[in-house]
Amino acid sequence: MTDEELDYHGFRFLARAAASESSSTDPVIILGGSSQDRFSWLRYERWLLPHATVVTLELPGYGDADPLPVEFGMEFLADTVRHATETLSLGRVNVFGACFGASIALRFAQRHPDRIARLMLGGTATGISPEYTAAATRWRHMVDEGQFDDLARDMVEQFMAPPDHGVVRRRAAVARLMRQRFATLTERALAMDITHHERLLTHPWSLPEPAVTAPVLVFTGEHDTLTPPPAGRHVADHLGGRFTTVQEADHLVQIERDTDLADLMARFFTDRPLDAPYLNPVEDFRCA
Repeated sequence: MTDEELDYHGFRFLARAAASESSSTDPVIILGGSSQDRFSWLRYERWLLPHATVVTLELPGYGDADPLPVEFGMEFLADTVRHATETLSLGRVNVFGACFGASIALRFAQRHPDRIARLMLGGTATGISPEYTAAATRWRHMVDEGQFDDLARDMVEQFMAPPDHGVVRRRAAVARLMRQRFATLTERALAMDITHHERLLTHPWSLPEPAVTAPVLVFTGEHDTLTPPPAGRHVADHLGGRFTTVQEADHLVQIERDTDLADLMARFFTDRPLDAPYLNPVEDFRCA
């Protein structure tokens, strides 16, 4: 396991690289969501390393990397990913992007098709919903007013499905974890978080062109209310990929059903059947 310090156009960022001793597929690049860093996906390494080298990127605007001003959008971050693959001599890569990371991953696949083997997107959509726009505006006001406990509760309510929406694994424990995490963010981390949300409001989440040539899998939790299944299905249809939902999960699949998500990643990145018992039926848009 190594931490590599990289630089792209004057912005310092980090890559956590875990080398596999018996790779059966291309290296896996993990791009997490807005409140995540290179350690957020730590437990996934032990499940993926039997199949591939795993590189978790802490891009500018994340964790210990340099802050990234809001005027830099997804294109810049996608090009930063390309720079990392070149600097680390990774060749073609499998790319996994979740939530905010899914937007970067998609842009990477569109701008650098020669570098991508397979693309897996979680909790994504083609645009920002009015509900999210209102929430992001509200969060900025709460930060300015120092209402951090209210901010933590509001963020959890946005990212998790309501209790009456369906069965979600580990709901109470995950809600407590997320409230504590949001309520204890440092001033620096909170500023980065708010900038991420504002970046989504000022740059397009998704672009219709160019087409993605790599195999695509889009997924989300069956009870996701932030990026609901119809939104993910639309993305998969447009990209000519496959779509599925994870049972008893909402937007936070990676916490609620981590072992199952790791298994799904390993299946897709090694071209194995996606017939796992924790999935609802896989919809195939490849021939549409």
